Amino acid sequence: MQTDRQREITDAALELIHEKGIQGLTIKNLAARIGVTEPAIYRHFENKISILTTILEVFKGHTSTIFEKELQGESAFLDKIERLFSKHFEYFTKKPSLSSVIFSEELFRNEPELIRSISGVIEHNQSLLVKIIRKGQITGEIRDDTDASSLALVLMGALRLFVKKWQLSGFSFDLELEGSLLFLNMRRLISKH
Repeated sequence: MQTDRQREITDAALELIHEKGIQGLTIKNLAARIGVTEPAIYRHFENKISILTTILEVFKGHTSTIFEKELQGESAFLDKIERLFSKHFEYFTKKPSLSSVIFSEELFRNEPELIRSISGVIEHNQSLLVKIIRKGQITGEIRDDTDASSLALVLMGALRLFVKKWQLSGFSFDLELEGSLLFLNMRRLISKH
């Protein structure tokens, strides 16, 4: 659980990355953004990597809650997956700078700790999505002529690419609205009917 100050620091870090890229995220810039001294930042985080790891862990916790809720719910499995897409699009719309971290390959390239963190997020979310898809295949709602893991990978890849396209466009379109249209087509691809 983050303290209020840690949340303030991670939010400011997201803004800096969003505005200036990863090279703009320095402890000096972060301290100036918040209006504190550099040692004040170090009282809450060991270094820049620990700030980024915390951002990833918060994202993992948020998405895990969404996936677990859908996994436990009673609705149709295609509706569950649609809500997963919708909730992710809603979350990124509220925090667009988060897409600059979550979908930033250059950020993770030379940082094993960050690679482990983002890999953990991906693997965790994929395993929960696979469970939802398998249950949908058992009930006959989702096509079963394709492996559940492959379908999960296609769905997650589509979500990732779509959010990245939105980010690269300068957030120029309504992610939630266009995302719902995207999922209508994804639904046709994975539905058994």
